[in-house]
Order: sequence, then C-alpha cells, then structure tokens
Amino acid sequence: MSAEIKKVVVLGASADQGVPLVAALRKAGMTPTAAARRMEAMATTPFPDTPTVFADITDQASLKKAFEGQDALAMHLPFEHNREKAASFGRNIAAAAKAAGLKKIIFNTSCYIADHDLGVTAHDGRRDIQKAIRDSGVNHVFIEPVVFMNNMIAPWCKPSIVNHGMFAYPASNTLKISFISLGDVGAVMAAALQTHAVDGQNIAIGGPEALTGYDIAKTLSKVSGRDIKFNSLSPTEFAENISELVTGSRVVPKGSVYNGMALFYTFYNEQPVSPLAVDPDSFLKKLPVNLTSFADWASQQNWNS
Repeated sequence: MSAEIKKVVVLGASADQGVPLVAALRKAGMTPTAAARRMEAMATTPFPDTPTVFADITDQASLKKAFEGQDALAMHLPFEHNREKAASFGRNIAAAAKAAGLKKIIFNTSCYIADHDLGVTAHDGRRDIQKAIRDSGVNHVFIEPVVFMNNMIAPWCKPSIVNHGMFAYPASNTLKISFISLGDVGAVMAAALQTHAVDGQNIAIGGPEALTGYDIAKTLSKVSGRDIKFNSLSPTEFAENISELVTGSRVVPKGSVYNGMALFYTFYNEQPVSPLAVDPDSFLKKLPVNLTSFADWASQQNWNS
C-alpha cells in the first residue's frame, strides 16, 4: 500500500455502492471515515463503528472540515439531472479537497462516461464534476464502471425475474454489457489508492465477461433452477415501468432518474459497437483484483423471493 494513503474519507459510505467500498478499504488496511449529512448514517450498515463526520456536497465549508486530517477521498455521487447543480457539486468537492490538502481523489462515476457530451444531463454533469476535480490540481483517478450486476436485484428488475420468470431490461437483443459487481468496484477503487500507475486517468471497468440479455437469462435459469426468459424492453417502456412502480403513473417526468436511464440506454443501444463491453485486461494489469463472474455473483443471490 502507498505509505501516503492510510486515512480515506468516503462520500456515500452508507449507500449500496459505499458499503462494499468501505469493506474494500478496510481489507486493504486503510481507515475509512464516512462523510454524511446524517451522523447515524452508518448505524444500519455492516460497519456501524465507522467514524462519521458531517458533510454536505452543497456546502463547501462542511466538506473542507470533513476532509481535514484525511489522506484521500473516495466517493460516488447521486445522479443529478440539473447539469449546473452537478457541476457545483464538483466545484465544491474539488475546492474543499484542495484546501484540505488531500493527496488523492477517487471518483466512481457509477456509469459509462464518453469522451464528449451526449446531451444527457446526468452523463454530462458527471463530465463537469470530472473537469472540476481535474482543474483543481489534486491528484485523482476516475473509475468508470459500465453497469452493475446489482441492478438485477433492484425493485424495478428482480420482481419480474422472481414472479414472472422474465429478465426485462432496456438492452437491445445484441447489446453486450460487462456487468460488474459492486464488491469488485470497491476493490478497484481501493487498488487505485494503493498505486500511482493510474493517477490522472479515466479507467473504464467492467466484469470478466461481456454478456447479452439472453446470456444473463441463461445463467439465471441455471442458478435458479427455473426457466428465465429475456425481454428486451425499449428504453421508453422501461422508464414508464419504473415511473409506474415509483409514482403510480406511467408519465415520465423529463428530469427524473428513470428518464435519465432511458436516455442512457437509448444511446447505448444505438451505438454500432457496444460502449458497455470492457476488456478487463485493459485495467487489471494496473489494478489487479479478482473479478467476480456473473454466474458466481448470481449464485449468491436469492431468486425465490
């Protein structure tokens, strides 16, 4: 481990992506501190003893105070569909990190990031956050996971698998996706803190296999002992389904998370070469972690309830 990185402050530590990150940091011998708006944020996680400091990404002063005395920042952020607001998060975090003297920032973008704006505010706002961090001069690594395996156990996906034997997803029949587990994302982020080999880089990461929806359904059938089919939803139908689940209405508000997901998958499906298929050798040479196959991950889930 790099001797200079021992204490790591984590934004989003109590969330689905943050808990595996805290686990990975601990396993690597680093000491994570959660930075959150709620001081009891870690109480219901597997790591309730994690030190917690107050921080609000809209308040630069609170971030600076939370970052003081730490060596590095590791974070993921909520998707923000107001681009200027997202950019302000980046400016606040970058300025606070620089003022606090942090040695490195690891930013998990939580999605594929193109090398240009897409006209999708959630995506383009991520690029603005990256720019703010880059412009701050603080050493950084941008970890860009394509799609999470854990999407399949989300309330907008798993019930269809369990109740109807249907993996319904907004991917075209031929779209290949290198689904990655959240545990592996955390391990990659921890590894990026332990080396200078990827400093200043954007690292696209994915699981060990690029799979179509039919591949996913075949594996789910095998591990669940049931016949699971794949239903290729249009991104619009997918967004309408989630909107109905959350709000009771199939009307999809323009600035909603589900509309943002529809825009993402519309872009993915339209590309001649899948932007979601990642060659794992492209990052494992510099960030050696043991990637979890989809079959291994799926076998650890409960597909009966």
